[in-house]
Amino acid sequence: MDKITIAHGNGGKETQQLLQRYLFSKLPEELKRTPGGVGIDYPDDGALVSNLVISTDSHTVNPYFFPGGSIGKLAVSGTLNDVIMMGGRPTAILDSIIVSEGFPLPSLDKIIDDMISVLREYKIPLIGGDFKVIPSDSMKGIVINTVGLGISKRPIVDKIRPGDSIIVTGPIGTHGAVIAALQYGIGTSLESDAKPLMKLLDLFEKFDQDIHAARDPTRGGLAATLNEWAQLSGEMIVVEEKKIPVLEEVKSISSMTGIDPLSLASEGVGVIALPSEKENEVLEELNKLGFTPAVIGRVLNPKDIENNSLVILRTLAGGTRILEMPVGDIVPRIC
Repeated sequence: MDKITIAHGNGGKETQQLLQRYLFSKLPEELKRTPGGVGIDYPDDGALVSNLVISTDSHTVNPYFFPGGSIGKLAVSGTLNDVIMMGGRPTAILDSIIVSEGFPLPSLDKIIDDMISVLREYKIPLIGGDFKVIPSDSMKGIVINTVGLGISKRPIVDKIRPGDSIIVTGPIGTHGAVIAALQYGIGTSLESDAKPLMKLLDLFEKFDQDIHAARDPTRGGLAATLNEWAQLSGEMIVVEEKKIPVLEEVKSISSMTGIDPLSLASEGVGVIALPSEKENEVLEELNKLGFTPAVIGRVLNPKDIENNSLVILRTLAGGTRILEMPVGDIVPRIC
């Protein structure tokens, strides 16, 4: 294949392969991070320079406005979450907005209002950015790039360990299901779950050393997050399908479209790995913070298996299958 496809941008196997071949493999190790920091040598949603957490993301979604939000709310929430899930307390954000010639000004006004609304609510300064207009024959619509900055007392660098419990903070796949329904013309009463996960910082600070990994499962969904953890650690993850919370309407949309809900993006849910002996305390704290958490699986390290870096799903039917990194189109332009 000698051309980019939509699948290359969906956060699954094709994205991994493209980045490894055309970017990661070309950089010497000393240029993948700052001294003592964390960078693309250990891929996460952000990077670490001393105690400064930095994240950047580009946002494109079709349609720009959807039940529960817009590309503006999505852009700010997503970048704040990338900082938060590395243990950083957000301190500032920057943005770059690129629009095509002819883009409606009322739509741009509403999108920016949605961005500012989130920043006001959480008192996050917007300290800089850029604005560009592209000729209409070069691009259609709007793309928003954001950079988030945060300070962390103890950064969370994803490293799951044998015996860890895997917890999700709420139902997964809701945002992806909303966008899929709109793109396929399916009527739905669902709203996107897009929101900053600021309350999780209280949990991270309280349990400090016990949080071994944390991620918001956006592109590629829960399946991508768990596979990345397994690959980074060399451990095996086993999850129970019956324990994974998925809203009934998300299941219906997934059934109609043929999309696995475990590959659908969430924009207001966290996935956390921590020692199993802390499981009950963490669940209690998450409930106090207003989440609806569930323990969905465990981390194993079976020494008699040659390839431990797998995610195993115990299905509703009682069987097991490998939960692979998502491949193919999934839902284009989702976040």
